[in-house]
Amino acid sequence: MAKYLLLKHYRGAPAAVNDASMDTWTPEEISAHIQYMSDFARRLETTGEFVAEQALAPEGTWVRYDGEGRPPVTDGPFAETKDLIAGWMLIDVDSYERALELAGELSAAPGKDGKPIHEWLELRPILTMPPTITE
Repeated sequence: MAKYLLLKHYRGAPAAVNDASMDTWTPEEISAHIQYMSDFARRLETTGEFVAEQALAPEGTWVRYDGEGRPPVTDGPFAETKDLIAGWMLIDVDSYERALELAGELSAAPGKDGKPIHEWLELRPILTMPPTITE
């Protein structure tokens, strides 16, 4: 089994086919979108492929250790919009091909007018062992 992280972006990824920002969706369209993702996760629970998921707020704070004492909390530097993550799902699957299949299915979540959004998702493998350094 291999773990993969599916990342949903607020903005910055290539435009989806049904490219209407969520603030233009009706409450029913938002509910249908969330229900689709919930049903998807529950189905993966039954196959043992679901690990975890979480939606994220757009706000965040950069924190850096700067020596002894309390780390400073600042208003910047700011991430580029391509780095703003809306949420994530962690899956544990038998193959990369299965991860691609599931990412494609999750991309079909309904959006505006109940049509699939064909959203771009970022698929990232989870490292299981540190890279080997050779000389």
